[in-house]
Amino acid sequence: MKTQRDFYEVLGVERGAAPEEIKRAYRKLAVKYHPDKNPGDHAAEERFKELGAAYDVLMDADKRAAYDRYGHAAFSQGGMGGAGGFHDPFDLFREVFGAGGGAGGIFDQFFGGAGGGADGRQRGSDLRYDLQITLEEAAEGVEKEIEIRKLDVCDDCSGSGAQAGSRTVTCTVCRGRGQVVVSRGFFQVAQTCPNCHGTGRMVEKPCRSCGGEGRTEKTSRVKLKIPAGIEHGARLRSNGNGEAGLRNGGSGDLYVIVHVKEHAIFEREGADLRCDVPIPFTTAALGGEIHVPTLKGAINLKIPAGTQGGAVFRVRNQGLPSLNGGGRGDLFTRVQVEVPTKLDGEQRAKLEEFAELCGDDNTPLHRTFYDKLKDFFS
Repeated sequence: MKTQRDFYEVLGVERGAAPEEIKRAYRKLAVKYHPDKNPGDHAAEERFKELGAAYDVLMDADKRAAYDRYGHAAFSQGGMGGAGGFHDPFDLFREVFGAGGGAGGIFDQFFGGAGGGADGRQRGSDLRYDLQITLEEAAEGVEKEIEIRKLDVCDDCSGSGAQAGSRTVTCTVCRGRGQVVVSRGFFQVAQTCPNCHGTGRMVEKPCRSCGGEGRTEKTSRVKLKIPAGIEHGARLRSNGNGEAGLRNGGSGDLYVIVHVKEHAIFEREGADLRCDVPIPFTTAALGGEIHVPTLKGAINLKIPAGTQGGAVFRVRNQGLPSLNGGGRGDLFTRVQVEVPTKLDGEQRAKLEEFAELCGDDNTPLHRTFYDKLKDFFS
């Protein structure tokens, strides 16, 4: 009689392991021993089934409690659930990894799947890079050079995956069919051969540097041209700068997501800019000129006498260029009237005299507010 191993030992976890720890252990080992990754290996298939049985019991609170008390006897004839109490190991695998119902889905995801050409070529993956730029760079446009780590064409075999003089031969796993048959309980399902990726052909002598893939990990530099007026969150596509394909199967693309840093002074609204500028209350009362910041330097802005706090002045063509060629946006400057916080005796006396001279006739907002207040309480 075959001796059954302890389920905790099968998964390599302690008896007090939490469910998440058990799940992580199962995920790691199930991928390693899955029959699709080990075609024709009976020992690996048995190990895969053993992992499924262990996971099925230890992830079920009732089954685990019975197992901890009685061991494997809890599931023998007449015990809890019997042999039929275990779920199909392939169903468990799909459940844990969230696979869809398609015949290829989860196996394509983990073991390479189909998609290669007749000679084993396969397009490389697309990549994403997040790039941060300043508002000034967004306004004028800029060229950037970024550095990324990715799978690139192998230098030793120039991407072919083969040693010099090597031939292409029939795949020894699927014998040229491009598929292998996997048993799932009472069913047998044909899956894409994980060794040749469905082509039926293999390189006789794989390149020693890349193991026959035609690509190795390298650090690459990519130059990017950021157009003037680019928006925060915009996506730029750099053709062919993604990962190299399998055996010269063509490179993927690089997608660059642009993030425009928040500015200390300006807020952006499309192509327009907004900013707040403090002015002395004397300038607001008497009028005058103030310096207003723009992305290209300070300019003078005329403030009319009697300007109230919160007034907004529009400065044309001092925003950002429009990407669609519609000219530049504007700068909207909101003035904040600044009141002195410290007054000496002479200054206070002068202001009190000034207040008496003004009276109510020179405070239209104050008068209007109290007129409304009288109406409200009448």
